[in-house]
Amino acid sequence: MIVGLTGGIATGKSSISTTLVQRGVYLVDADVIAREVVEPGTRGLRAIVEVFGAQYLHADGRLDREKLGQFIFCDEKARLQLNQIVHPLVREEMWLRANRYVGNDATRIAILDVPLLIEGGTHRLVDVTVLIYAPPAQQLIRLMKRNGYDEGTAHTRIAAQLSIEEKRAHADVIVENSGDEKEVPRLARELYRHLENVAQAGVREDGKFDRSVVQDFVIQ
Repeated sequence: MIVGLTGGIATGKSSISTTLVQRGVYLVDADVIAREVVEPGTRGLRAIVEVFGAQYLHADGRLDREKLGQFIFCDEKARLQLNQIVHPLVREEMWLRANRYVGNDATRIAILDVPLLIEGGTHRLVDVTVLIYAPPAQQLIRLMKRNGYDEGTAHTRIAAQLSIEEKRAHADVIVENSGDEKEVPRLARELYRHLENVAQAGVREDGKFDRSVVQDFVIQ
């Protein structure tokens, strides 16, 4: 079974995914792969330079992620252009790794940690979509505290993504992470227990996963 794990900025997705990994879960991190596909010499980096120019490279030829990030967060067209370059490359590599791990055993669970799972359309490809949710007001407070942003900058960063309420409509499983950080281990444990139950329930005779067993579920 292949699971897509997503959330909004500052909803606590990274804390949940880190805890899942500590429990031995097989997790494919889109952020890690997104860095790999734009390393020097890759087709991803060549495409970025072709579209945005060499001014977004460090002197050693590596991508200046911070400089490019500042630009695209203020320009929606540029952000979409970058996504059109990077997303297909990341999706291809994630899918390869997940399928290699799962094989023909539907009881094996590969979790794809993808911040833009829904925006990029990857949620249509996975068996189960999991959303780590926190109310927008809490996203704002957490982001200001975590990154030291002023309120205006934090609002801009949050607005650059699909709203958390819109993402909620696409999720099969919602993890309500609106409480204290100490609740994260319990939420991660309950999430994985639920996914294991779904995987077991969905095993077909050919070993593949039957998505018809997936139902909406909320973890609080």
